[in-house]
Amino acid sequence: MTESLSAAELAGWRAYIESSQLLLTRLEEDLRAGSALSFADYHVLVLLSETPGQRLRMGELANRLVFSPSRLTYQISAMQRRGLVARQTCPGDRRGQEAVLTAAGLLALREAAPAHLAAVRAYLMDDLDDAEIACLTRVFQRLGARLRADRTAPLAR
Repeated sequence: MTESLSAAELAGWRAYIESSQLLLTRLEEDLRAGSALSFADYHVLVLLSETPGQRLRMGELANRLVFSPSRLTYQISAMQRRGLVARQTCPGDRRGQEAVLTAAGLLALREAAPAHLAAVRAYLMDDLDDAEIACLTRVFQRLGARLRADRTAPLAR
């Protein structure tokens, strides 16, 4: 049988899950209201804008977004219809596909970024001091690395 969480662990878990859901919901609502981009759209655009050639293989993009291949295909298809991204054959491997940032996608990102970053600041960063930001970064980088490494391993029971 799984060991119960201590009162402190349970309080931490509930505070995390409830506040993170509120934060993501608020950021999504603000982003859609100000730019007509979803949070997933924005994340795709950011990742593509930060890579050389503003392109990523579909598999790499799915991994970085933590999307299943079918979810990424749906996401990229919807963004492609709106002109935000294009899908192209990989130059070095004709079997692979890449998502490529378009000029319209870059413009949408540049227009949405100031308000989105202001919301991130207002809803999260302004309430944290430098030590808390450093702690938050350490915790979630460590957790993210472990979860990525354990992604294919079954949960030990």
